[in-house]
Amino acid sequence: MLSVALAGKPNAGKSTFYTAATLADVDVGNYPFTTIDPNRGVTQVRTRCPCLDREERCGDEHCHDGKRYVPVELLDVAGLVPGAHEGRGLGNQFLDALTGADVILNVVDASGGTNAEGEPVEVGEYDPVEDVEFIQEELDLWLASIIEKNWESIERKSRSPDFDQEEALTEMLTGVGATEYDVMMVLRNMEYPDDPISWEDEDRERLARGLRAQTKPLVVVANKADIAPDDNIARLQEAAEHVIPATAEGELALRRAVEKGAVDYDPGDEDFDIVADLSDAQQQGLEQIRGVMEEFGGTGVQTALNYAVYDLLDHFTAYPVQNETHWTDGQGNVLPDAFLLPDGSTPKDLAYAVHSDIGDGYLHAIDARENRRIGEDHELAEGDVVKIVSTAN
Repeated sequence: MLSVALAGKPNAGKSTFYTAATLADVDVGNYPFTTIDPNRGVTQVRTRCPCLDREERCGDEHCHDGKRYVPVELLDVAGLVPGAHEGRGLGNQFLDALTGADVILNVVDASGGTNAEGEPVEVGEYDPVEDVEFIQEELDLWLASIIEKNWESIERKSRSPDFDQEEALTEMLTGVGATEYDVMMVLRNMEYPDDPISWEDEDRERLARGLRAQTKPLVVVANKADIAPDDNIARLQEAAEHVIPATAEGELALRRAVEKGAVDYDPGDEDFDIVADLSDAQQQGLEQIRGVMEEFGGTGVQTALNYAVYDLLDHFTAYPVQNETHWTDGQGNVLPDAFLLPDGSTPKDLAYAVHSDIGDGYLHAIDARENRRIGEDHELAEGDVVKIVSTAN
């Protein structure tokens, strides 16, 4: 399961975002370090279900009338403060929790209503653009400190006649979520000494920054967009490449209203319908949320998750079935499973995603839409429905 992590300073709204996205009970408070131990839960990304191409909807619990929700892990890490990479505010403990994350949502208080430490100030008093740079810098320097601590072992290994620098670096960096491919890509795009003993601090820091960009891409969630000064969102969008305006409180209010049967809303919808009698205050509160959704195309919570997984991580959704005619499993369930795969994945990759035994016994695959056999090196795409034929079936 892909892992999406929430990072940011205290009181930026991470725990509210987490609660809205998972409906899990966590502490949400207006004080530093509301979260101490990381919260781990399951949320979903949303895509178009292939059942829309058939006469009947699939009826899967993760499909709401053709809106398919695919599970991903969501990790809520405690608030980070300047100097976190040096251990300030239990920073190293919190940063270490991000090791397994595939992508990070940097939740920023776009209203400027909290200072660098996450303490409340007047809305607009603090510049949220500083939070964009601060989180990236803390992550980069955290990785640099890990590399620095382990560099002596690299130097010792370099004295061996069969020493391979790339191999040694890969072995060290897999501990922070890097793969051999990640390390290769970073080293390919930087100049560095052949001898580890000749590396300077600047070389190690450049390696750390490249590795963070490769293994921990960032999406800025401009939270509290509903109360942000007019130009704050625009300035955040200029300061970072990937910025999603959001109101986590608005999303949470809608999720709670759905639970109470007050509104008809699916996560990621651009609007909602009120389906119960509400008080004037409740009605007014929901209409305020509607106004924000009209401005930004939704609450931004689902948009941020979708963007992180489908766009930034470049994944797509594929659907394995046992019956290529009816798109069902062995029990007759239509489109029972959905898997997120990286761009370029093949039917055999999907087989391994289903189960290692299915992958090991892979024979061939059938495109259920076209009812034709497809090759082992065929690249799958979003919404593909595939029958895997394996000796393990």
